[in-house]
Amino acid sequence: MAFNEILGLIMLGSMVSFIFVGLPISFTLLFIALVFGGIGLGVNLTFNLAYLQIWGFMKDDILPAVPLFIFMGFMVEKAGLMQRLFESLRNILAPVPGSLYLAVLLTATVFAMATGIVGAAVTVLGLLAGPMMLKHGYDTKLSAGTIAAGGTLGILIPPSVMLVVMAPIMGVPVNHLYSAAIVPGFMLATLYIVYTLVRSMLNPSLGPPVPVDERITDVGKLAFEFFSGVVPLLVLIAATLGTILTGMATATEAASCGAVGATLLAIAYRKLTFAGLKEVSISTLTTSSMVLFLAVASSVFGAVFTKLGAAGLITGLVASLPIPDMGKMLVIMGIIFLLGWPFEWPAIVLIFLPIFLPTVEALELGLSKQDMLLWFGVAVAVNMQTAFLSPPVAMSAYFLKNVMPNWSLGLIYKGMSQFMVVQVGALALLLIWPEIVLWLPRLLR
Repeated sequence: MAFNEILGLIMLGSMVSFIFVGLPISFTLLFIALVFGGIGLGVNLTFNLAYLQIWGFMKDDILPAVPLFIFMGFMVEKAGLMQRLFESLRNILAPVPGSLYLAVLLTATVFAMATGIVGAAVTVLGLLAGPMMLKHGYDTKLSAGTIAAGGTLGILIPPSVMLVVMAPIMGVPVNHLYSAAIVPGFMLATLYIVYTLVRSMLNPSLGPPVPVDERITDVGKLAFEFFSGVVPLLVLIAATLGTILTGMATATEAASCGAVGATLLAIAYRKLTFAGLKEVSISTLTTSSMVLFLAVASSVFGAVFTKLGAAGLITGLVASLPIPDMGKMLVIMGIIFLLGWPFEWPAIVLIFLPIFLPTVEALELGLSKQDMLLWFGVAVAVNMQTAFLSPPVAMSAYFLKNVMPNWSLGLIYKGMSQFMVVQVGALALLLIWPEIVLWLPRLLR
C-alpha cells in the first residue's frame, strides 16, 4: 500500500474515533479532511479540492428541495393535521383489536408522505398515542416499537429528504428513486400493520379494542372526521408526489407547491399564527442547516479520502473477496448497517456510498446499470432505517424517550427489536426480488 492509502485509512479510523467520543460530526469531518489532506496532498491542493466540492455542491439545483420539504413537514405538523388524522383513524378503527397500533402506523405512513423527518414523526406520535395506549392497557413494549417503527418510515417513503440528497450522489433522477422507494415503503408499512394486527388478534390483551362507551357510532360524524382530517392531507400529498413521479415538475418545484399547500391548509384550519410561522421557520432553518452543512462537510471529506486513494483500496478489497457477487452485496449491506449506528445518514450517503458504488456497478446480477443503482439505493435506505431501530444506538428510541419519560430505554429497545426483525425480513425480500423495487420505475418510464 502507498503512503497516501495508509493515510486515508488512518483518516477514516480517526473520524470514527472522534465521532464516538462525541465531537460534532460536521466540524470533525472538515477538520480531519483538511489536516490529513494537507499532509498527503499538500495545503494548496486540499483547499482547492474543498473549494471545488463546496461550490459544486451549492450549484446543485436539487438541494433547494430539502428545506422546502422540511418546511412542508413542520407546517403540516403545526396545522394539527397529524393529530386530526390520528384521531380520525382511531375513531374509525375503534372496534378492531389493536386499533391504536393500526391508527399509529397508518398515521405514520401518511405523514411520511408529507415529510421526511424521522424525529418529528416519532415525537408527535409519542405525544398523541403514547398516553392513550397506556390508558387503554396496551402492551408497553409493542406500543413503543409501533411508534418508533412507524416514525422511521419517513426515511424511505417519498418525499424523503435522504432520497433527495442520495439521488445526485448516485447519478439517478430523483423521480426515479422516489418511484423505486414507494412500493418497498408501503410494503414495509403493511408488514408492520399485519404484525401488530395478528398479534392483537391472537392475544387481545396486547391491544384491546376501544371500549364501547368511548366509540363514535354516528356514521355521519365519522365521515366528516375522515373528509376533514384525512382527505385534505391526501390531496396535498397526491399533488406533490404525483407531479414528481409523472415528471410534470422537478422535486424543487413540487416541494415549493407542497410548502405553499401546507401553509394554506394551516390557514384553512385556523392554526397559523405569527408565532407558529416563526417557530416553523426556525425549525426549518435549524434542521436544513444541520443536514446541508453535514452534507457539505461529508462531501469535502469524501473528496479528500478518495484523492488519497483509500476509497479505491477499499473498493478493490471488497471486489476481490472470493465470494459470489450477491455475497459481496451482502457484505456491503452489513457494513452500511454497522455504520448506521454511529453516523447520521448524510455522512453515510455522502462519504461511504460513493466508496461502494464502483463495486456495486461492477456486480453481475442480471440488472442494467440504472436498475442496479435504483435497487441498491432503496436497499441502502431500508438498511439505514433498520439501523434507526437497532440497539444500542437507535436514534428513534431517544426521540420517543423524550416524550414518554416513564418508558425506560430498555423497554423501548425490546419493543423496537420486534420490528427490526420484520424490517430485516423486508430487506431480505428486496434483495431476493429486485422487482419489488424496479416494477414501478419501469412502469413510469
